[in-house]
Amino acid sequence: VQLVESGGGSVQAGGSLRLSCGVSGYTISMLCMGWFRQAPGKEREEVARIYRSGMTRHADSVKGRFTISKDYAKNTLLIQMNSLKPEDTAMYYCATATDGGCRFGVWGQGTQVTVS
Repeated sequence: VQLVESGGGSVQAGGSLRLSCGVSGYTISMLCMGWFRQAPGKEREEVARIYRSGMTRHADSVKGRFTISKDYAKNTLLIQMNSLKPEDTAMYYCATATDGGCRFGVWGQGTQVTVS
């Protein structure tokens, strides 16, 4: 499986971005997938995940602002990010697991999000 993120950029506080993660090699309906982020000098943190069932989980820091979803027609993982804050600035990565569970072991190259 290969993952390719896109959609990052620079935005003012209060703005919105939508990140995409194109998936090849697997059908996303079979995958547990997630979005992670890492800011300079900080540890990587999980932002959101979506299970094979479609159930989702979002970090408390983004609840009500970010929404993870799957576009099954395009075999793409998405995350809609609204009401962005400067503290959301980070490199964002999508990840997936190929073990049938949610042990994330395959990662994309990342896309930068900068909020000023």
